[in-house]
Amino acid sequence: MNDTWLTQTALVKERTNGDGLYMQESSLPDVLFITSYPPRECGIATYSQDLVTALGSQFSRSFTTSICAIESDEERHEYNGDARYILNIDYPPAFRSLAKAVNANGQIQVVVLQHEFGFFRRNEQHLRVFLGLLKKPVIIVFHTVLPSPDFLMKKQVIEMTGLAASVIVMTASSKKILVLDYKVPQEKVAVIPHGTHLVPHSDKQLLKSKWGHAGKKVLSTFGLLSSGKNIETTLRALPAIIKQHPDVVFLIIGKTHPSVEKQEGNRYRNALDILVKQLFLQHHVQYINYYLPLPDLLEYLQFTDIYLFTSNDPNQAVSGTFSYALSCGCPVVSTPIPHAVEVLGNDAGIIIDFESPDQLSQAVTRLLNDEMLMKHISSNGLHRMAPTAWQNAALALALQIEKLAGDEIQLTFTLPPLKLDHLVKLTTGSGMVQFCCINQPDMQSGYTLDDNARAMIAMCQHYELTNAETDIPYIRTYLRFITHCMQPEGFFLNYVDEQYRFTGQNNTCNLADANGRAIWALGYLLSVNSLAGSEVAADAAALLQTALLHVNKIHSTRAMAFIIKGLYYFNLSFPSEQNKSLTEHFAVRLLQMYRHEADGEWQWFESYLTYANSILSEAMLCAWLTTGNAVYKETAVHTFDFLLARIFRGTSIRVISNKKWLHKGDGAAKVTNGGEQPIDVAYTIIALSKFYRVFGRESYALRMEKAFNWFLGANHLNQVIYNPCTGGCYDGLEENCVNLNQGAESTVSYLMARLTMEKHAATAGVVRPGSKMASMPLAG
Repeated sequence: MNDTWLTQTALVKERTNGDGLYMQESSLPDVLFITSYPPRECGIATYSQDLVTALGSQFSRSFTTSICAIESDEERHEYNGDARYILNIDYPPAFRSLAKAVNANGQIQVVVLQHEFGFFRRNEQHLRVFLGLLKKPVIIVFHTVLPSPDFLMKKQVIEMTGLAASVIVMTASSKKILVLDYKVPQEKVAVIPHGTHLVPHSDKQLLKSKWGHAGKKVLSTFGLLSSGKNIETTLRALPAIIKQHPDVVFLIIGKTHPSVEKQEGNRYRNALDILVKQLFLQHHVQYINYYLPLPDLLEYLQFTDIYLFTSNDPNQAVSGTFSYALSCGCPVVSTPIPHAVEVLGNDAGIIIDFESPDQLSQAVTRLLNDEMLMKHISSNGLHRMAPTAWQNAALALALQIEKLAGDEIQLTFTLPPLKLDHLVKLTTGSGMVQFCCINQPDMQSGYTLDDNARAMIAMCQHYELTNAETDIPYIRTYLRFITHCMQPEGFFLNYVDEQYRFTGQNNTCNLADANGRAIWALGYLLSVNSLAGSEVAADAAALLQTALLHVNKIHSTRAMAFIIKGLYYFNLSFPSEQNKSLTEHFAVRLLQMYRHEADGEWQWFESYLTYANSILSEAMLCAWLTTGNAVYKETAVHTFDFLLARIFRGTSIRVISNKKWLHKGDGAAKVTNGGEQPIDVAYTIIALSKFYRVFGRESYALRMEKAFNWFLGANHLNQVIYNPCTGGCYDGLEENCVNLNQGAESTVSYLMARLTMEKHAATAGVVRPGSKMASMPLAG
């Protein structure tokens, strides 16, 4: 098998069969990235690898990605099959050969060029010839955009951007330069910030102990070393910092840049060594003199107390290094490169002048002396960087790719793997903790019946799918909490503090919905066949029977719907006239509400749409499945279709905002951005699954996928709501940002939706009352 296509001098290589013909590796369309790529050690190589990895994890069903690795006579690498093509930029004919190969490859639909002037400084003309020869749309990503260009540079950039279908930069300031200085049409330039990694935000002190820095205040910087890093600014600032904080250590993470090392060896590092000795800093400076693997680097940044960025290049457009630091929660002190000025404003970091040791020492000392200020700046930085997660960067680029590829590429999200990490983290021996600060459980927030009921449903869903014995202890924990909330009078309290005591909130809040959720959860547990006959099922059955003794006193609309759902599931395993009678009792109430409010334009139970709306239509469907009363089926269908018409817009869902309920008579009211909660999306997915299983309408299944995509970025901000790193879910989608706290309600709601999608894929089918499958619990 011949692995090379052209002659050795051409230096454009493609995987081929023995006849020199391209082998189709996938039926999907392909996107070709022309870029430096690992094992080459440079910022753009790791950037491209991270971006391609994110695209693959999110859109593996939409398109493939392939690499054309950029090399030179001085720098060659072995790519272990990662690179489909290799382009030697020092061999001019290779540009034409590559254009010919790409044009001949019918699989490739879009080309993405990662551009850095240093790559092509000797052959910009050949690059432009290559772009002119390509018959595929090209996206150029500029990693550097220089202001006030001379005539030649301006001409080069104008020619390149003229040959591109789209141009991407990483900061608003870079876009402004392209538009004003280079006259690139504004509509041609998109801003997609440098991607950052989502991290678990592990315990800082534990990580310091792991890496040998326990008891230290850690300052750090990272990246391939060169004189442009200007690390001597920090070294000169350290004596003043150490005077107040003798426990400071400064970590210089990264080896000398390979290109610099070839030209001048380790001259810069040696100069830093001399300065360290002159300033007597040997016990306060440590080199990590190698290219850290990503997991290790992210742990170093997570235990860093302050990150220092001291570049002396005022034209450096972007820095991935301090972007990574911000995403790890580090307060950042930086020189005023455009990227830093843009990102660190409004207390997201501290800006100092270039080559100003005094300002740096003052900034660091101020932070180390004020823990609350450090936390404030860290929190602001995290929120500022949330939109730049690699998942969001990949989505933004994928939308550009889809637009340029026309009908050849249609984006379809890939479901993320099931992950229980954050649910487990939120669960103590007492139950599930209510709130989080980012992804750290806020123990002082205590516990609620609401959250533990939902968590028990989610874990029962997971057990149905996996039969994992490790799920049973969690089911027991949540059931034990529900039991704790049961009062002698036969109803539940909702709010429990950290010491497991009932709080005063139980005296002031409406507890009906919490009681309804508890009945839903108990009924669902009893519907799980694999739990039948177990001790946990017996305990749940006894508790449910007690809860049902006085349940007819509940009148809250949503509480009645939750109760109907609980009775439906209970009746699957334990059919009884009592279950049917109680179901009729609550279904009649909902039906009366519907008949009171409904008219030609308004098909709903209340005079407004608020939260958890889909639960009402789903409850009426459950009432029909339990009783066979066709009126409930008709009401379920009419109201659900009415709701769906108001929350599905185009290709995405937009649930009713908690900022502004939708009132009867509002008509085509203006859509309110923000205030969208994961629980509303999850309940809609659960209801859609049940309606699809019952009626088999393909439109319900399609809307399930559209609704779930909301978690993956198909929302008005095009940002992920689910955190694939932690397994948690953000608490809400606001008008201009995502609420990064990953509390119990949002995390369990996502998990219920994800498990519903998993079950839907495994058991899609149609269920009728009285059919064999009617004895199986439907989703959620």
